[in-house]
Amino acid sequence: MEVVLLERIEKLGQMGDVVQVKDGFARNFLLPRGKALRANKANLARFETERAQLEARNLELKTEAGAVHDKLDGVSIIIIRQAGDSGQLYGSVSPRDIAQGLTEDGFSVERGQVVLDAPIKTLGLHNVSVKLHPEVSSTVVVNVARTQEEAEAQARGEDINALDEDDDLDASAFFEDDAAPSDDEDGEEGAESSEEAVAEDEAEQPAD
Repeated sequence: MEVVLLERIEKLGQMGDVVQVKDGFARNFLLPRGKALRANKANLARFETERAQLEARNLELKTEAGAVHDKLDGVSIIIIRQAGDSGQLYGSVSPRDIAQGLTEDGFSVERGQVVLDAPIKTLGLHNVSVKLHPEVSSTVVVNVARTQEEAEAQARGEDINALDEDDDLDASAFFEDDAAPSDDEDGEEGAESSEEAVAEDEAEQPAD
């Protein structure tokens, strides 16, 4: 289907461009969301009539998005999830989860604005893009951890997996090595060896 764009669409074109798109993409996304019109004679004439208003409205929205960008860009949110020792999540973090986290922090963000190629499935710090306007995007940091303490450690740049290994090493210090004999055992074994040596010496001496 041929359409005329009413705003900039990434990887597609600028406002006013007439482009060829798949019918499904036009019917399910571009047309119902007011991002494009069918490129027929009547709609092209309508666009030219309304072009100045559309450009003014786009500039207004872009300015508003820029103001939000100044506050949102670089913001970090914490999302707590269960995960295995390898850091693999038992579930995943979706655009809905990220949008909800940002909303709870006071930002009005919808899940459709969160750009995520695939759900997040590992612990750690993840940079995620949030599209505020066709020409304005912000990057937020999604801190996925098992606990608040782990999230704070990750934010400081610490490796939480290394911390777990250190904890295991520290714990091992509380247990004695069963293979190593105690001092008392060493003393008893030494005494027994001395007694056996004396007995052997006496047996080897000739009788008077």
